[in-house]
Amino acid sequence: MRERMLAGDLYRGADPELEAEMRAAMVLSKAFNDSDPGDPGHRRSLLGRLLGSIGADVEIRPPLYVDYGSHLHIGDRVFVNFGLTALDVAEIRIGDDVLLGPNVQLLTPTHPIDPEPRRAKWEAALPITIGDNVWIGGLAVVCPGVTIGADSVIGAGAVVTRDVPAGVVAVGNPARVIRSVQDD
Repeated sequence: MRERMLAGDLYRGADPELEAEMRAAMVLSKAFNDSDPGDPGHRRSLLGRLLGSIGADVEIRPPLYVDYGSHLHIGDRVFVNFGLTALDVAEIRIGDDVLLGPNVQLLTPTHPIDPEPRRAKWEAALPITIGDNVWIGGLAVVCPGVTIGADSVIGAGAVVTRDVPAGVVAVGNPARVIRSVQDD
């Protein structure tokens, strides 16, 4: 099932190997979330063990919630405010100099529209990519398969259901581009 999941094919999450990986991520997430903010070296070590990769000068304020952690890649100089939910069934790539507001959700899982395979517990996932120097406001939701271009701003509470080009401001549900970041 792991190979199917990573290939973006339908898979069943109730697989012993996948469940073991999720449990390990839960243990590391809890340790990070409960860690002493006065011990940044220990916190960084926990994130290094939990995440697929983490750049330099990254600040993540707990709590942090992940499915696997190992599919989450964070660039340099990234600030993540409280309560990030990164359901990293597929890869999530966050570029350099990204700002994530509180309670942002990055959601890669999808489920079949057809009720029969959904009832049979089949699911899939699509990757999320966030370009360099993106700012995502609090409570925003980024849906499966979305790419957000460099230098863009996603407004607080936006639900991003499709790709956002570079250098724009997108707001609303579903998120829509309202202007260029260069407009005054």
